[in-house]
Amino acid sequence: MMKILDIGMNHTTAPVELRERLSFSGDSLDSAIKGIMDIRDVREALILSTCNRVEVIFTTDNERDARDSVIDFLSRHSGIEREKLLASMYVKTGSDAVRHIFRVSASLDSMVVGEPQILGQVKEAYRSAVKHRAPSVMLNRLVHRCFFLAKKIRAETGISESAVSISFAAVELAKKIFGDLKGKKALLIGAGEMAELAATYLMDNSLADVFVANRTLERAMELAQHLKGRPISLDEVNNFLPGVDIVITSTASTEPIITYENVKKAMKARKNMPLFFIDIGVPRDVDPEVDTIDNVFVYDIDDLKGIIEQNMQKRMGEAAKAERIVDEEVIKFSEWLKTLDIVPTLVALQDKCEIIWQNELRKTLSNLGELPLDQVEYIEEMARSIAKKILNDPILFLKRKQDRKSREMYLDFVRQIFSLDRNGGKEEGHPFHHRGTEDTEKEIKKKADS
Repeated sequence: MMKILDIGMNHTTAPVELRERLSFSGDSLDSAIKGIMDIRDVREALILSTCNRVEVIFTTDNERDARDSVIDFLSRHSGIEREKLLASMYVKTGSDAVRHIFRVSASLDSMVVGEPQILGQVKEAYRSAVKHRAPSVMLNRLVHRCFFLAKKIRAETGISESAVSISFAAVELAKKIFGDLKGKKALLIGAGEMAELAATYLMDNSLADVFVANRTLERAMELAQHLKGRPISLDEVNNFLPGVDIVITSTASTEPIITYENVKKAMKARKNMPLFFIDIGVPRDVDPEVDTIDNVFVYDIDDLKGIIEQNMQKRMGEAAKAERIVDEEVIKFSEWLKTLDIVPTLVALQDKCEIIWQNELRKTLSNLGELPLDQVEYIEEMARSIAKKILNDPILFLKRKQDRKSREMYLDFVRQIFSLDRNGGKEEGHPFHHRGTEDTEKEIKKKADS
């Protein structure tokens, strides 16, 4: 029986030095997909490789041999000894593999629960696999259910709504204060990683302008170019305070560089329009007294961490709802998998019946001579309808058989009495091996369900 397997490692099972040795990208990803598909017992394959995980998802009807061959392949690719590799990997099969893949796509298995990037990475992995015709009916169905599930979880839970990074939390606070950041101006003081990231998030909200000040003008120019902003010197900071709405600070200064007096002057020039400070500096860059000025909002790194902790608690609560949705989808997918083993027999039965009625129709029409087109269509529709109704009861009977042994016995019986096999009752390989994309699945299921 065909099974889905997932062999991989992630941020919880392996350190980055192992993950980076196993990772795939570009040409190495293309080569790896071909290599996996060349393994004798692998029927379909998909490789997901990100900074936090590397996973090979595949289908096989020979679990043990396929599993061992894939692990050997990964060992050769990474140069990591098999035993050392196994110590940092997980092997999931059947419904456990399906549940894991669903959880990954829904960002329930991510380093930051609810982060949206993973779904895009799954889509990119699928596109790469499709390019090599590696997925077929089972993995096509699985990946499309991943997309559906992730969308459903985003719509029905708040798992992605609360900010859980310092930089993103800061930008979300700014949006709450100003409502709409479009057209606002920002001043970035210092070039720390978190401040730069916060500025990048701000630029995604259609800011009118960004000014960058740094101890060295060269670094200010470099960052300003990246943010499509303008560099200024540290000595000019106080002159620019009246003209900006958001100030992000991240310097190594041991003394506050934003003082009460300078902000007070700036607020007079601003006519008390709101001014928002994000102070990510340690020690703090903004004098705590600045927060006492009307319409001035100051958030330091501790304030942001408190917000993140609250948001993480909210996300974990929403994650419980998401886990329930995943469990429901796993059950549905498992039920779908149970029907796959009857599909080839149903398709073969319908194909044979269609050939019979078409041949008999051709003979009958040749004996009747020339008939009007509408009469030919009526006779053809009658023949098709008779065949469909004759097959209806046997098809429903097979679909209702839940017990695997019983279902296999009746499937074998049907194939024998209708002579569906031309090689002594044995199928010529799995019917879905390299059968293409989602359209193939729809075509086969449509015939089986009709």
